[in-house]
Amino acid sequence: PSALLQVGLTVVLVAVTDDRRLLLVEQFRTPLQGRVIELPAGLVGDRPGFGDESFSTAALRELEEETGYTAESLSPLLAGPYSPGRSNAFYTFMRAHGLRQISEGGGDEHEAIEVHRVPLDQIEHWLANQVALGRLVDPKIYAALYFIGKESTASP
Repeated sequence: PSALLQVGLTVVLVAVTDDRRLLLVEQFRTPLQGRVIELPAGLVGDRPGFGDESFSTAALRELEEETGYTAESLSPLLAGPYSPGRSNAFYTFMRAHGLRQISEGGGDEHEAIEVHRVPLDQIEHWLANQVALGRLVDPKIYAALYFIGKESTASP
């Protein structure tokens, strides 16, 4: 028997508001028995009748559901395996552009998500404070900061 786990395809959103705030979500994660600060994310095609859902459709659905924001457009940043020694599942990072808040977010009926809008010029301090408070910080946030930093140094 194979030890390889099939987890699925996950879309991860890098969403920055017009006033330069990174959208993050926080929720209790049972396997870790603690609160985790994360990027908005979700599985593609994980609901009945959504088996052929596109990455963009799933990304917009998850962004709205978790954060209460929608995006004018999405662009792919990177795709790759997230635990190649245990799973054939992939993350696909997508950059959300033209954000507009349309609800409070907070997740679906099975989730209790707290939305954070963190100013980029304070993000390192904010994340360090969260760790000091005992929250776990998902390392994918640091990947998002890399992508955001590349945007700000790109030549016009």
